Amino acid sequence: NFGDTRITPQRLIWEILRADRTPAVLPADRIMRAPMARLCTLAVCSFLPQASAALAIPGFKTTYEIVAAGVGPDIVAKGSTVTVHATGVVAQTSKKFWSTKDKGQQPFTYKAGVGGVITGWDQGCLGMKLGEVRQLNIPAEEGYGEGGFPAWGIPPGGGLHFSIEILKIEGGKTELR
Repeated sequence: NFGDTRITPQRLIWEILRADRTPAVLPADRIMRAPMARLCTLAVCSFLPQASAALAIPGFKTTYEIVAAGVGPDIVAKGSTVTVHATGVVAQTSKKFWSTKDKGQQPFTYKAGVGGVITGWDQGCLGMKLGEVRQLNIPAEEGYGEGGFPAWGIPPGGGLHFSIEILKIEGGKTELR
């Protein structure tokens, strides 16, 4: 019963191959000629996690990936006061150097787009919505530069990965519909 939304990918494959009478031992090119097998491939692929491509920020080298979509019409804009959860990791070593989620830490509040935080973070958060989570990939020149930040374990020329979750937006812009 293909109308059953609880069908598993494995069951779907079995049902399609059984209905199509296409033995699973056929070479892939012959199986893909069968209409039901093509449908099966599309259906199974829809169950697989989607790889997200890094998105560019015009005029900057920092890129980002949206990990979780946000909600509501308000977006982080230049001058917004934003409260976030953030976790920073050194790209070269995969070592966490800071997290607002660690014991004793609290969410971080800053003014967006005015240079109060490193450039990659500042630009990478513009346009985010409440609840959105982004993974920022920040090169050294838009992070702590050639000097790094040795006190936090960030080496000279160290790139950064930041996971940012928007908890609160004050003074944000409303998204045009």
